[in-house]
Amino acid sequence: MPSLAETHIENRYRVQPNDANNYETLHGGELMKWMDELGAMSAMRFAGETCVTAGVDDFSFHRPVPVGEIALIEAYVYDAGRTSVTVRLRAWREDPRTGETERTTGSSFTFVALGEEGAPVAVPELTVETDEERELQEKARNAES
Repeated sequence: MPSLAETHIENRYRVQPNDANNYETLHGGELMKWMDELGAMSAMRFAGETCVTAGVDDFSFHRPVPVGEIALIEAYVYDAGRTSVTVRLRAWREDPRTGETERTTGSSFTFVALGEEGAPVAVPELTVETDEERELQEKARNAES
């Protein structure tokens, strides 16, 4: 059974002018795309199967990410159903010169595991082993409510 820590993925994207809106900040749709892609990678690492997006909950933008800064995105699986996987996603703006970060976005995405025929397949049970994993799971569950 995969542990929460084994599903943890982090990636950085440099915000370029073609990623921006009229205010020269990261377009929300672009950030959603990046979060969806990273969330799917985390879900697939957990399920061992191809996973597709089934739903998005509580997508909140707290502050913008200006052109030239970094969008830092973190994903991890914190819950699993019979064929579904729930991934917590958070994003920060990161200054590329100092490494200073500020949280910008949070959300939970639900993915469904698909087998070779394209039909939903069972996923393993999630293992939460350490105090840090329990804390991350609790924070993700509390963010849902």
